[in-house]
Amino acid sequence: MTGPAPRRFDSLANSVRAGIAVDHGRLGRWYLVFALAMALWGGLDALLLRTVLVTPGADVWMARTYDAFFTTHGLTMLFLFATPAIWGFSYAVVPSLIGTDETAFPALGAAAFWLLPPAALAMRAGTIGGLLGVAGLEPVAIGWTMYPPLSTQSTNRAVDVLLVGLLLVVVSTVVTATNFVVTIARNRTVRWLEVDTFTWTVLTSAAMAALSFPVLAFAVVLLLADRNLGTAFFVGSGGGPVLWQHLFWFFAHPEVYVLALPPMGILSHVLPRFSGQRLYGHRSAVYSTLAIGVLAFTVWGHHMFTTGMDPRVRMTFMFVTLAVALPSAAKTVTWLGTLWGGSIRLAAPMLFALGSIGFFVGGGVTGVLLAAVPLNVVYNGTYYVVAHLHLMLLGLVVFALLSGAYYWFPLLTGRWYDESLARLHFWLTVIGVAVTVAALLALGLAGLPRRVSTYPAAFAPLHQLATVGAVVVAVGQLVFCLNCWQSWRVGDLAGRDPWSLESAPSHDREWR
Repeated sequence: MTGPAPRRFDSLANSVRAGIAVDHGRLGRWYLVFALAMALWGGLDALLLRTVLVTPGADVWMARTYDAFFTTHGLTMLFLFATPAIWGFSYAVVPSLIGTDETAFPALGAAAFWLLPPAALAMRAGTIGGLLGVAGLEPVAIGWTMYPPLSTQSTNRAVDVLLVGLLLVVVSTVVTATNFVVTIARNRTVRWLEVDTFTWTVLTSAAMAALSFPVLAFAVVLLLADRNLGTAFFVGSGGGPVLWQHLFWFFAHPEVYVLALPPMGILSHVLPRFSGQRLYGHRSAVYSTLAIGVLAFTVWGHHMFTTGMDPRVRMTFMFVTLAVALPSAAKTVTWLGTLWGGSIRLAAPMLFALGSIGFFVGGGVTGVLLAAVPLNVVYNGTYYVVAHLHLMLLGLVVFALLSGAYYWFPLLTGRWYDESLARLHFWLTVIGVAVTVAALLALGLAGLPRRVSTYPAAFAPLHQLATVGAVVVAVGQLVFCLNCWQSWRVGDLAGRDPWSLESAPSHDREWR
């Protein structure tokens, strides 16, 4: 009487898994399309934000609008663009690189992706509600770091919806990260010494995400409790705003390297293919990746040098932050050694890789200065930090992701992109980013405070120059979208080895 029930249940469970699970390549494309859509949305926020800053005198409405754009731009680019884009490339290529046909948990991987669209709508509920005139929902203007007491005292219900959206992102990210850790550790068919550099960076980033994102979830739950249950975790001497900063930055600084390491892996993957040489110092690249993964959890305090921290603790964080520069410098040596004496082909992937290295060096130099307590105290609240952040995230991360996009486009779609449009995209982007970041750096060195919509009229020319650069970057990304759409539909067919890499060095020889 009871025998068939388990079989019927197993059959139903198998049917559900088959309906949810998708091929890792298709899942990668879903992530990449979603990330591109969010990049355009977050980029529009940046353009509107820059529009507010074109003139020095902002009225009350414009100042509130600036705060809203500042909030949604940061949250969108961090949680809805950069992280999903990295998972997209990882799903698309890592299983093939380690010799497996699927990830460890394909059904969970797909379910994790489908948490992102509702998360995006929840995090944007204030903007959507404001446009539709929904009572009680207004654009959220608490800053992307969500510092109390502004985030605890806001009566806007969209703040609560945004925090729920963040929790969905956390669940999606932790599931995805766990999927990659288990897949690489258990499903690979190659020895550890044969694992390529990109896969090593994905493994390290996934482990970091699985450890750091729950801290964000914990902080968000406490913030929701303060807002709705009358608790005082981030109010008064028992907790206070500084407690939020400790929790947030303990998550956020590892997240910076969750975003940076896979792009670094892309650079280490692309450069040998277009320089005609083996990757220089492959073991150094792997060991530096692991070192960054460990040290990233020890340096969150350098974001808090101006919070009244004990001077002895500040000095400790300063030295540990400076120590992170060593494995980062090792990666730069690896890339430059790979280029030295090579037969370089300046195709679109290589152009973006070289641009990424250049901006990474600039971001590293500005970051080392911020790690020093005396300079940090002076420049922490200025546009200098904005310039450094965009050198790393826009210069390093986005340029490396675009390098990977052009490199893997013919391999994933079977069609060639338009090389002329790709080069136009590169030059518009590199010029626009350089102009924007240079203007922001000059504003920071002059001491102009960040996170405000008004400023002395003497700084208007630099703000206007930064806005012009941002517009140039935006035009470049429209060219990229046109190239992808056109090439995916009618691009020339690519062969099985579109980059003619039959003679590319094997991983065995890279290790030697």
